[in-house]
Amino acid sequence: MKRLITLLVLSLTLSGCASVMSLIPSFWDANQSARITDVRLRVEQINCDQPQLPQALQVQTDLRWFELYSDSKGARQQDVIRVIAPMQESVSDWVKRSTDGQGSKGYCEIKKKLLQTQAKSAASAILGRF
Repeated sequence: MKRLITLLVLSLTLSGCASVMSLIPSFWDANQSARITDVRLRVEQINCDQPQLPQALQVQTDLRWFELYSDSKGARQQDVIRVIAPMQESVSDWVKRSTDGQGSKGYCEIKKKLLQTQAKSAASAILGRF
């Protein structure tokens, strides 16, 4: 009986630890750091005089790689996935508009400035972990 109670208490304790582990922020990861820097560079290199759709798709693909990689690492990576969510939304809107042929140069320049700000913030958050 004593063993059963000990086993039960231990099981509850470990399951509680697993729940708490999902709340702990993720730690620095070389692949995530490199990819968010790549995203930031790609955003800096956007040229609104060139076709917009291929550029938007490249940024979208880099962000998707980042999301899939982070998701594959497990529940403790949800914090970094939330960090890139605003960029994903901005790029998704840009892709849709570019696909419809409504991506003007002015719209591209606005998106670029917004993405530069978002990429800088995301990179700072991701690279600042330890």
